Amino acid sequence: MPAIATTSIPFNKPSLSGRELHYAAEAILNRHSAADGPFSKRCQELLEATLGAPKVLLTSSCTDALEMAAMLVGIEAGDEVIVPSYTFVSTANAFVLRGARPIFADIRPDTLNLDEAQLESLISPRTKAIVPVHYAGVGCDMDSILATAARHGIRVIEDNAHGLYARHNGRYLGTFGSLATQSFHETKNIICGEGGALVINNPEMIERAQILRDKGTDRSRFLQGQVDKYSWVDIGSSFGMSDLLAAFLYAQLEQREVIYSRRRAVWEFYDQELAGWAENHGVKRPFIPANAEQSHHMYYLILPTLEDRQRFAAHLSARGILGVFHYTPLHSSTMGIHFGANASQCPVTSWVSDRLIRLPLFNDLTHEDQSQIVEAIHSFEC
Repeated sequence: MPAIATTSIPFNKPSLSGRELHYAAEAILNRHSAADGPFSKRCQELLEATLGAPKVLLTSSCTDALEMAAMLVGIEAGDEVIVPSYTFVSTANAFVLRGARPIFADIRPDTLNLDEAQLESLISPRTKAIVPVHYAGVGCDMDSILATAARHGIRVIEDNAHGLYARHNGRYLGTFGSLATQSFHETKNIICGEGGALVINNPEMIERAQILRDKGTDRSRFLQGQVDKYSWVDIGSSFGMSDLLAAFLYAQLEQREVIYSRRRAVWEFYDQELAGWAENHGVKRPFIPANAEQSHHMYYLILPTLEDRQRFAAHLSARGILGVFHYTPLHSSTMGIHFGANASQCPVTSWVSDRLIRLPLFNDLTHEDQSQIVEAIHSFEC
């Protein structure tokens, strides 16, 4: 094996796609760089128009949007919230912070999404919400999830950090649940460094959402001339996104079709070039159901064993390519066990976590670099 090389092809590289720098300068000259400036309004209106959502509020992170969602559905001590074990910790933490106990669902072996067939067995009289995560921007079976939730009077909150502008049965992800959250972290398709959004599909929640986001004040009503002064009326926090970041984000949103077209080309090149190698080596590629229009957020491979995955990562690293693992199971984490989970209750999650590796995928990944990655993979033997 060759000596370990300095990484020349990173896993992710944030990039400019249009007028980001111009708009950032404009935001400074506007003398309004805090939340709810001109660019914040533009972003929110654009997202509302393209998604068909009643209201979108920018937040400083997807985590903040999840925390707002927990407040809006009234999560209290003793409640239970069903989340997939294979997800980022914020999906559970947002509800734990309000006193809820996370109930961990295993994932499907095909899409790696929450296994909707398990929901009935996980629901109890204390269940307050179900939080499906659209892994890799491939939609969960929302029809089944919504039907189960409706039978039990349970709220559905979509964690759509990976899936902006992806669809399930022709409908945008993030428009199924009462609420949904988006991420604009630098590793996502559309970025502004750190940022997120809360998509409010239930109009009855809009007014309180604005209050929670404004530190528990009715400032939004004041700005609309509905009250002559604003005051503290509810719980809340400082969840708004700086208009400087919103300026960067708006430039990215303007170029969304270019960005998504490029990512689709990268994803499809991987899938075509690696199909034969994967089949010959017992490696699983992403599964995309016929009713899904994915976001092309990531491309992953699932190796036959943990040892194979470790050797594969070292093989890429030796050739200057950074492939990375993904989530460690929440159910077997220290905090998961603290909440009553056991290490064996989500076997598919544990199996996938030991074997999955993500390949470099970013907007500026060149064809030459991608060809180098594919060539390196073809030289690996499981």
